[in-house]
Amino acid sequence: MKEKGYADVLNSDIQSAESSLCEKDSVCRECESFSYPLMEQFLSLQGEGFNTGKAAYFIRLAGCNVRCDFCDVKQSWNVADRPLASVGSIVDNARKHNAVNAVVTGGEPLLYDLNPLTRALKAEGICTWLETSASKPLSGIWDWICISPKTKRPPLEENMIYADELKVVIRDESDFSFAELYASKTKKGCMLYLQAEWESEKKVMKSIIDYIEHHPIWRLSLQTHKYLDIR
Repeated sequence: MKEKGYADVLNSDIQSAESSLCEKDSVCRECESFSYPLMEQFLSLQGEGFNTGKAAYFIRLAGCNVRCDFCDVKQSWNVADRPLASVGSIVDNARKHNAVNAVVTGGEPLLYDLNPLTRALKAEGICTWLETSASKPLSGIWDWICISPKTKRPPLEENMIYADELKVVIRDESDFSFAELYASKTKKGCMLYLQAEWESEKKVMKSIIDYIEHHPIWRLSLQTHKYLDIR
C-alpha cells in the first residue's frame, strides 16, 4: 500500500475540517429556529455538588412543574413574564464569557426539548451539565447529569440510571429514607449528596453530618455560593 504523503494528509485534514464546519453550520441553522423562555444567564462558580468550585455559565430556563415550597428561585416558575431567547443568542453569550462548562437549570429545564441547546453548546466545545428533578422525560446531550429528586413530583424511573450525581435536599429526618430510596435506583458510581435546605440548615445540619458518618456512601453538599455571596 502506498504511504500517504504530506499532501494527502493535508487534503484529508482539509476535508475533515470542511466536514466539521458543515456539521457546525447545520447545528447553527437549527439554533435559529429554536428558543426557550429564559429567566437569566450568567457566569459564576458552581456552588453545589460534585462540580463545586468550577467556573460555569448558568442558563436558567423559566417554567416549573414541581414548585417546591422551599424553592429559592421561585421567580423562575412563571413563563409568561420571561422573554424567549434563541439558542443562537444563548450560545453567543456563553462564548463571549469564554464558557467552558454550561449548567442548564430552572425551574425545570426538562419541560423543553434540550437537544438543540446542548448540540449547539457542544459544537462550541462547551461541556453541558444538567440540574433537574427528572420528573419529565430526559432530552439533550449531557456530560454531567445531576438529579435532585422531589417528594412532591418524583423522578421518572427511567431517568434514574442516567444520573451522574444524586443530590437530595434535607429538611427533616423523613428525607433520609427518601434519599435512600432514590439512591437505590442509580447506576454504580453515581455520586450521592445530601444538602440541607437553606432555611432549615441550622436545624438539620447535625443530623446530616451524623447520617453521613454512619452511611459513608453519602457526601455533604453545601450551597457554597450563598456563603460566598455570589450568584
